[in-house]
Amino acid sequence: MKTKIQICIVTLILTSLQFAGAQSNFSSNIFNVKQYGAIGDGKHLDSKAINKAIDAAANKGGGTVFIPAGNYLSGSIRLKSNISLFIDQGAIIIAAEVNAQNDYDEEENTVNTTYQDSGHSHFHNSLIWGEDLHDVSILGQGLIWGKGLYHDYVKGKQTANKAIALYRCHNVNIADISILHGGWFGILATGVDNLTIHNIKEDTNRDGMDIDCCRDVHVSDCSVNSPNDDGICLKSSFALGFARATENVTITNCNVSGFNEGSFLNGTYKRSDDPKHSPTGRIKLGTESNGGFKNIVISNCTFNYCRGLALETVDGGLLEDVTITNITMRDITNAAIFLRLGSRMRGPADAAIGELRRVIISNIVAYNVRDAILISGIKDHLVKDIELKNIKLYFKGDGTAAQAKREVPELEKGYPEPDTFGTLPAYGIYARHVDGLKLDDIDINFMSTDLRPAITMDDVNMADVQFVVAKHAGEASAIKTQNSTAIKLFRSLDMPDGILKP
Repeated sequence: MKTKIQICIVTLILTSLQFAGAQSNFSSNIFNVKQYGAIGDGKHLDSKAINKAIDAAANKGGGTVFIPAGNYLSGSIRLKSNISLFIDQGAIIIAAEVNAQNDYDEEENTVNTTYQDSGHSHFHNSLIWGEDLHDVSILGQGLIWGKGLYHDYVKGKQTANKAIALYRCHNVNIADISILHGGWFGILATGVDNLTIHNIKEDTNRDGMDIDCCRDVHVSDCSVNSPNDDGICLKSSFALGFARATENVTITNCNVSGFNEGSFLNGTYKRSDDPKHSPTGRIKLGTESNGGFKNIVISNCTFNYCRGLALETVDGGLLEDVTITNITMRDITNAAIFLRLGSRMRGPADAAIGELRRVIISNIVAYNVRDAILISGIKDHLVKDIELKNIKLYFKGDGTAAQAKREVPELEKGYPEPDTFGTLPAYGIYARHVDGLKLDDIDINFMSTDLRPAITMDDVNMADVQFVVAKHAGEASAIKTQNSTAIKLFRSLDMPDGILKP
């Protein structure tokens, strides 16, 4: 018995010593910014101390830079490889006023500033930035407040306009943080591979997150409120100096909205007093689209008081192999779904017009939608192989018989936005320049009487319309076609089965 007790005591001692050693090693990898001079009172500039802590961690091979509760006034924070920046609950990084005294980095010379705007062309002019890094994280339950950041282009040396900017990095994690008033971009990731963004909240004045020329990306469980610009936006600009697709991306379990800025994080969810206001919010692919988009999945997301889904390629890229499913939308201020192939061609002169093909959108409920679904290619460059399935739509309505006769402009070189096309001659679905369209199990309704057709097809070839029901009123037919061939109906629109006559 005595021997067994002695053995147990020795085991406990050894375990304690091992635990103490592990704790000591653990502590040596934690770099508290207050130990490097940070004050956290919201008055003194703390970015120099934060950068000292990052440098110390990097010099030891990596570790966690810990920002405890407090208010940290800051200029540019420069990330390093093998670093986790941990912003604790109750900690706020506050972007100071943009000037040289507040230690913001200037715009760097980049490989190309010709084919995208200034915001997409520079990265060092940010609150938190990293370039050519690997294995880096921004974590914690704290807040990044871009209070002093600009929200647009400003001429001069001091131009900080992004909360987080990452350029040519890999193995990046951003999780659990909140961003308020993030400037031009809350998160801008350009040429970043193996990127995970999880469980963040953004309530911001421009774009929530832009994922540009990135591969192997997972965005999950995020809420983005961005009334004045896009919420979650995939892009493929020319900012790397060459065209590179954004590909292998999943976006799941996310919410996007367009409530007044600040009212999302404080829980008041205020809306604009202007009835004509069209908050943006939404999930979008484009507009920058030199490299295109491939192998994209969007699922289990909600849209609330904002614009709808937008899939756009207008600068020569291929947009292909996209699946979107299980989406609910309420109070959508333009089109619930917008698919656009155009020829803006903001890029090298030798680029060819791109393609938009192989897209499946299913299991959608959209209520109180202002404008019809709009699917449009351009003449001789058709959108191809599009399937809309198991969709229930409720539109505002109020369209007139005169609007049903309206000619829709092509705008093939214009900025791709549903509003620019004006009032459409259909209240539910308008498709033009499409080859291969399948509408399956779709229920189209208006909330106020609409005298336009539910569906209009112009220059559409090979469309299968099956199990589609749609309200129509007055002399408007459920479906109108022109310049179209092989439009096949099956148990749809209270019309006989078979090929629809032109």
